[in-house]
Amino acid sequence: MRHTISVLVENKFGVLARIAGLFSSRGFNIDSLTVGETEEPAVSRMTIVVKGDDHILEQVMKQLNKLIDVIKVSDLTKKDHVERELVLIKVNANTDKRPEIMEIVGIFRARIIDVNTEIMTVEVTGAETKIDALIELLRPYGIRELIRTGKVAVVRGSK
Repeated sequence: MRHTISVLVENKFGVLARIAGLFSSRGFNIDSLTVGETEEPAVSRMTIVVKGDDHILEQVMKQLNKLIDVIKVSDLTKKDHVERELVLIKVNANTDKRPEIMEIVGIFRARIIDVNTEIMTVEVTGAETKIDALIELLRPYGIRELIRTGKVAVVRGSK
């Protein structure tokens, strides 16, 4: 099962390395990891997506809670939450194919953020399924480069 974990940490040097090390020492591959400051500059939020069963993940979360720089750990998987990802896609776009690509981009409410004689760069945000669907529709045109930020997530409603 895939788990989305939110970890609030003190914004200090080395915290990311310690947390990533904790996961790797338990044999977890991190599918997605995003880190950024919160509304408080001294606090960062990590959103970590991993695969694993509930029992092992519970043990990892207990270990995370023991780390000095960790403020709060939450498994968002079963909570009502919103999650998004940002992706930039460079796709082959000669003048003949541009209208088709622009139509696909519009359907997904994505944006074209750069164009030259050979390539269009598309920006899209949304759920993983939406992004995967757009990628598959653009693949026949020739994807030159693809960059994914990883998932960010937050519980719906008040804290």
